[in-house]
Amino acid sequence: MGKLVIARIRGDATEEVLRECQSRVLAIVADSRLRCVLYDLLEARALTPEVALSQIRLDEAGPGADLRRAIVVPNSHLAYVARLAFGTSDHRVFYSDIAAAFRWLDEPESPCADESVAVRDRQQSSQRAH
Repeated sequence: MGKLVIARIRGDATEEVLRECQSRVLAIVADSRLRCVLYDLLEARALTPEVALSQIRLDEAGPGADLRRAIVVPNSHLAYVARLAFGTSDHRVFYSDIAAAFRWLDEPESPCADESVAVRDRQQSSQRAH
């Protein structure tokens, strides 16, 4: 698995919580140049469609739409609002299956997979040199 950002939201996911989460994710992305994010919403409580739509506005205001996102949710309600929130971006929603989310982020066409291959290649070259 390549490098990725993991964002976990617990409790009520308000507009303020989403704004803070987006701010932190984008700061990490800017510092690290990573493009893959796993959102763990397994412990999040109900999200309203209005709050979910605020995520679209956040993406439109910054580089968030360029990210590949795996969103892990515990139920169909959060899956629905996650699709609303990230509908215009490269994303996929997973029902309680973090392992499947990691596999999707690591698929050959994923920017995460490219990073993973580069890291593995550097490690193998380093091992051969010793």
